[in-house]
Amino acid sequence: MKEQRVKGWWLIRLALTIVGKKGIGELKRASKNAVKAQEKTLRDLLTASKDTVYGKEYHFEDILKAKSPEELFAQYREQVPINDYEDLRSYVERHKQGEPDVLFPGKPKMYATTSGTTREPKWIPITERYYQEVYKVMNQLWFYALIMNKPKVFYGKTLSIVGKAVEGAAPDGTVYGSISGISQRDIPGFMGVLHPAPADIFHIPDYKARYYAIMRMGIEQDITLIITANPSTLIEMQNNANEFYDEYVQDIEKGTLSRRLPVPDEIRAVLEARLSPNPERAAELRALKAQYGTVLPKHYWPHMQAVNVWFCGNTRIFFEKVKDSFPETCVFHEMGYFATECRPGIVLKSNSPDTVIFGHKIFFEFIHESELESEDPHIYRMDEVKKGERYCMIVTTSAGLYRYNMNDLVEITGFINQFPTLKLIQKVNGTVNITGEKLHERQFVEAVHAAEKDTGNRVAFFIGFADASKAAYRFYYEFVNSDITQEKAENFTRVLDEYLKKYNIEYEAKRSSSRLKNPETALLVNESFEKFKATCIDKGYRDGQFKVNLLMQDEKRHAMFKELVKSAL
Repeated sequence: MKEQRVKGWWLIRLALTIVGKKGIGELKRASKNAVKAQEKTLRDLLTASKDTVYGKEYHFEDILKAKSPEELFAQYREQVPINDYEDLRSYVERHKQGEPDVLFPGKPKMYATTSGTTREPKWIPITERYYQEVYKVMNQLWFYALIMNKPKVFYGKTLSIVGKAVEGAAPDGTVYGSISGISQRDIPGFMGVLHPAPADIFHIPDYKARYYAIMRMGIEQDITLIITANPSTLIEMQNNANEFYDEYVQDIEKGTLSRRLPVPDEIRAVLEARLSPNPERAAELRALKAQYGTVLPKHYWPHMQAVNVWFCGNTRIFFEKVKDSFPETCVFHEMGYFATECRPGIVLKSNSPDTVIFGHKIFFEFIHESELESEDPHIYRMDEVKKGERYCMIVTTSAGLYRYNMNDLVEITGFINQFPTLKLIQKVNGTVNITGEKLHERQFVEAVHAAEKDTGNRVAFFIGFADASKAAYRFYYEFVNSDITQEKAENFTRVLDEYLKKYNIEYEAKRSSSRLKNPETALLVNESFEKFKATCIDKGYRDGQFKVNLLMQDEKRHAMFKELVKSAL
């Protein structure tokens, strides 16, 4: 495929460079004095919300009388408790019913919904101020970082996989949906040319049909950038390509969209309006299949510059499965640490997991991992954290989250001046406990990798569940070699079990005393994770937010994996 530069690529690059340099300059100036930046940020947030319901209840006006940064921070800690979502739910509910000035001035721009710790989902408010100061500014710097790392990244088209911008509305009419969908919907007009498909494509209800439409539109183009948070999405894209490659070619040749898969008529009409016959590209794609058999992204997108995706934490296992499918010249840009509740910063360097946090936009506090069980932990400021140490992060945002516990364990990886960079390690609650062993997901993952080395048997996917009724763990494996026998899989578990005993003294004690029984072993069908994910998406999970812990105590998800055991089918 010949390189096909999008119309106005130079304008896109120029505009993003101008705003990016401005944002980087602001970040670097603020980062020279973390205490000053955090004082200004906290004062601005409290001043804006001092007359709200929450601000009056927690005496924001009195806190603001502090004469020094240290006094301000101390007063804030004293007056305002550390919160989780359930502590704030009643305030959010008042906003949802149309009441203004509860957590923040006015009403939210939208809500971003995500799963919670109870049956009810979290409705995370996104204010106009937060959207402009955090998402808009960070996106500008993110795009600028991509240009600095790969100057040709916006020469071709961008394939961006996001959620629905609008999924519904609160009782007062305020919409809720995907913040990634809203961000893409609201990109500047001059960047619209980068996207081969309209946002309507993400509203296709059928999981497989949606991927078909995305890939049919994308594979025709010279794609130079892919943006999708979850690397499992890249696997789904390639699986769809493997299954429907010949139909893509026919559609591209004729300028059509296959009717084999259910695409709603109104969305089909929008997509088909963008299509026209392209026999030249169809011939190229046929030739690729004749040459390679299985056609991969490095074949049909040879000019790919960057893939922006998570590849640390639990997502690493899925990233490893797909990374070699892309051109050698392609860089992988870590999506960085962020969650629905807060986007604390961005990654500036490709092939790095380090997120630099924006101390001039968000107020940060930290609890060291050694004190997570303490009733009165020491609270560290942003300027007090140390490289190599791990902390739970507490944030205060302009979207009404005050001293909000992110419940994530992060590691400080370095600093840009005085602003820390960090990476996600795991959820703080990524601990499973049947009988006091407190087994960490990280320990389980490391034990699996150690067992791989010892046995020589590699796993394509694995997951573990705690079964309290049996006082045992049940480990599920999909091996790279699909001919692995049950006997060999059980030996793998025995090796894994020994490593868990080494890594966790409480696990060893409970196993030695038989309070924990021998772990059980199950072999999964091929593409087990992809099948599990497809089932979850069909049940209403949003693709971009889809995550799965690799060690859980969750009966519903456990039941779904029991259905994917080889002998169960």
